[in-house]
Amino acid sequence: MQKTATEFREFLLKQNAVALAIGVIIGAAIGKVVSGIVEDVLMPILGLALPAGDWRNAQFALSGQNAIKYGDLAGRLVDFVIIALVVFFLTRALLEKPAPAPATKACPECLETIPAAARKCRACASAV
Repeated sequence: MQKTATEFREFLLKQNAVALAIGVIIGAAIGKVVSGIVEDVLMPILGLALPAGDWRNAQFALSGQNAIKYGDLAGRLVDFVIIALVVFFLTRALLEKPAPAPATKACPECLETIPAAARKCRACASAV
């Protein structure tokens, strides 16, 4: 039993299963946040701009119970675009990193590229 537990632990660490599980849990939590933003903030605002009526239930009736539900498809496309935009803006806001400082600079005399910490140019030997 001890050997199996050790093998299972090694498997979890080797295959990054723990990291994947954490990613799934965080993804589900972020999904709830994004859904809340879309449903509670954006959709009421967009409801003012979208056409009035029950357009999401629009359909083209075929024979019997069959119907092409183009209103439902249009509603799902609108939802997808809104959710994708919210995810894009949240990701950009959370993951955007400032640009690193340049590691080089130009010599004022000869315009040779030198390290940022240099005190003397290696090409013209002028003080920087």
